[in-house]
Amino acid sequence: MIVALDSEALTALAGPDSKAKRRVRQAMEAAARTGQNVVVPTLVLAGLYRGSGRSHLVDSLLARHEEAIGCRDTDRALARFVGAVLHAAGVGSEYIVDAHVVAIAAEAGGGVLLTSDADDLRRLAAPYGSILVQPLI
Repeated sequence: MIVALDSEALTALAGPDSKAKRRVRQAMEAAARTGQNVVVPTLVLAGLYRGSGRSHLVDSLLARHEEAIGCRDTDRALARFVGAVLHAAGVGSEYIVDAHVVAIAAEAGGGVLLTSDADDLRRLAAPYGSILVQPLI
């Protein structure tokens, strides 16, 4: 079981104090207490690296939470899983980033997905009963 972060969750964590930021922090603290990993797909990072200022913000966040947030690269096994998530939901590659978030949780045997995009992630995660989509707001 893992806690998977999407771009909105990372953005909230990097930003000023907000309800969403507090929810992400609470989930990370709960994961630490229960021995769960907090993971972000590297494809999510690719979507956040937009210019030097924003890239610096993402890198600073990951450096501050280096011990707490792991990154999952897309290898062939994960790529197959992502394709299966897209196929099962009957959607196209426009959902590729969200499908990575679902796939890393499914690959880990389940988990909690933190997002501001709950409807899309619920659709993608529907076949996986061990995945809980948790809205940030």
